[in-house]
Amino acid sequence: MSVKIRLQRRGKKGKPYYWIIAADARSKRDGKYLEKIGAYDPTTNPATIELDVDLAVSWLQNGAQPTDTARGILSYKGAMLKNHLAGGVRKGALTEEQAEEKFAAWLEEKASKVDAKKEGLAKANADAKAKALEAEKETNAKREAEAAQVIADAEAAEAAANAPAEEVTETEGTTDEAATQDAETKTEE
Repeated sequence: MSVKIRLQRRGKKGKPYYWIIAADARSKRDGKYLEKIGAYDPTTNPATIELDVDLAVSWLQNGAQPTDTARGILSYKGAMLKNHLAGGVRKGALTEEQAEEKFAAWLEEKASKVDAKKEGLAKANADAKAKALEAEKETNAKREAEAAQVIADAEAAEAAANAPAEEVTETEGTTDEAATQDAETKTEE
């Protein structure tokens, strides 16, 4: 029987969630499996991976073949490295303690990289929020200025509406006087 380490789909439509399983290669994708090794949630950033590394290594040592995606996940969590180091211990290239030290150092380095990525994402999110807030403040200031301009224009129009009405009556009166004077000069001639 050929054993594969692969993903089994869980979760709703549009919200994927996977189990990392060891299953017979002939079984269906979401069918029977031999053992659950971990879980993988690709919807978070960075992706959430829960993996029993020792269980994955034992399956790899017993001949289970990971699929491409499962191999990437196992490599990301260090199961492939631990399997490689265990092969070195079996061959006598290094001791168990040396292998554990190398694996612990790798895990520490990987954790620092993941933390740096999380901090970078948090900083980028905070910068985006600050930029959006600044743009909103600028838009609000522009709206307030436009509203003040509209109010000032309305007041000026109202003042102009009242003032020209009085001037027009005065202008009309002077026009009547000029017309009367013109008429008088014509009659004198």
